[in-house]
This record gives sequence, C-alpha cells and structure tokens, in this order.
Amino acid sequence: MAGKTKKSNKRIERKANRVRSQIRKGGEMHPRLSVFRSNKHIHAQIIDDVSGKTLVSASSLEVKNDKLKKIDVAKEVGKLIAKKAEELKISSVVFDRGSYRYHGRVKSFAEGAREGKLKF
Repeated sequence: MAGKTKKSNKRIERKANRVRSQIRKGGEMHPRLSVFRSNKHIHAQIIDDVSGKTLVSASSLEVKNDKLKKIDVAKEVGKLIAKKAEELKISSVVFDRGSYRYHGRVKSFAEGAREGKLKF
C-alpha cells in the first residue's frame, strides 16, 4: 500500500507544478494567492514569491459562524483574505489552486475573493 500512496503524491505534485508553471508564464510578478483545503477547513495565503514570504493569510478557523455549509465558509474566507489584502494595498494577485479542480469550495473561495475586490 505504501507504493500506492507514493504514486498518488507524485500525481498531486505533477498537477500542482503544472498549474504553477502556467502562473509563471504570465511574466508579471504579482503575489500568489494559494489555496489549501482539507476535509474540514480551507486555508489561503498571499505569497510574495520573490522574497519567499507570506504577506497575508486567512482560514476557515477565523470564520465564527458554525451553521454555514463548507461552501459558504469558503466564500467568507475569500472575502476575509480580500479584506486583509486591501489593508496592505494588494489589489491584484495570481490564483494558485494547486492540484484542486476549480469547482466546489475552491470556486466559492475565488468568487468570495473577487467580491472583496481582489483581481486575478
């Protein structure tokens, strides 16, 4: 079974690298908005790749309402990170969804960030 896990990890890394290579092709150096989702939570960071530092982060742990569905929580996290980015005068980012498909919670997160006036 260990071989099967190793194989799937390589597949995930390949997908993430494919997305990141598309991001680098743009030529412009905007901060990168990276998303991570687990079964329970969603986390996001705005990263400056030139200096290798995280500028802003937000997660579903910061959203107080427990009665929301996971998709609605993801949208709130998107709005939260957009608000934090606006405080640091960051208006434009490059969206890095990693190896996740653009649907469900990842799509809802992106829509929330766009509602918060974050451009990507």
